[in-house]
Amino acid sequence: MIAVVAVAAAMPQETRTPEATSLLGRPLISPEPSAERRAAMEKELAAARADFDKNPSSAEAAIWLGRRTAYLGRYREAIRIFSEAIARHPSDPRLYRHRGHRYITVREFDKAVDDLSKAAALVSEKPDEVEPDGQPNAQNIPTSTLQTNIYYHLGLARYLKGEFAPAANAYQRCMALSKNDDMRVATAHWQYMTLRRLKKDADAAKVLESITADMAIIENASYHRLLMMYKGATEADALLAASKKESLDAVTIGYGIANWHLYNGRTDRAKAILGEIVNQYETSQWAGFGYIASEADLARLR
Repeated sequence: MIAVVAVAAAMPQETRTPEATSLLGRPLISPEPSAERRAAMEKELAAARADFDKNPSSAEAAIWLGRRTAYLGRYREAIRIFSEAIARHPSDPRLYRHRGHRYITVREFDKAVDDLSKAAALVSEKPDEVEPDGQPNAQNIPTSTLQTNIYYHLGLARYLKGEFAPAANAYQRCMALSKNDDMRVATAHWQYMTLRRLKKDADAAKVLESITADMAIIENASYHRLLMMYKGATEADALLAASKKESLDAVTIGYGIANWHLYNGRTDRAKAILGEIVNQYETSQWAGFGYIASEADLARLR
């Protein structure tokens, strides 16, 4: 639910068109999946295309066509699909939620805020609904909902812009809607970091009170491990080393630790880790939220 982690490129990057420009001015080219993974995703995309061709007026069909397109790293094309669907279904919050997500991917944060704010307005006072996963977790159990995804991504877009107060408001709303441990730890992680950036340390400490070692986590283990580190259960350097040695989500954990150093006044250490992230993972994980946040902070620090 949180971010699709791309695999290492298998063909020369210069043969493909950039999907975006990084916040540091670098062209960002979607990595090529393995042949096996590409075949599976292309098959899923073909099925989504066939369904859309049979039901071109269906918002649901357009959503899946856009999602399957984005999973292959074709973010601009996915945005176009969502935009065309919005023209036909201007009151469907799901379309703004998904387009907003992909505006975050391509570093167009203002447009993301606009879309996700529109989605939030459209779901106001309405019951929430489970959002099906396009890339299911190991237990094939969706952990997020339409409304948690709207507020989660809205908080992220605000955070990436350095607008920490409205980001904190979005995460507070997201936490109120979060009904399982996976969604709670994902939200708590960004909420905690945002409050620390606002120097609201007492409020941030309250976020950690409900975080325990025995939470039922399916897919957001990296966020959980970071939160436990913030509580003092793990040393930061040990967790950072483990993220590389154990093939954990090194970008997510790396950013959390870099940010921890930053709001604790260790700017040089933070910059070193952020620099390592943007240099080491640019060709493989630039669409990940931890990577984008690393870019945003490094650009501001420079």
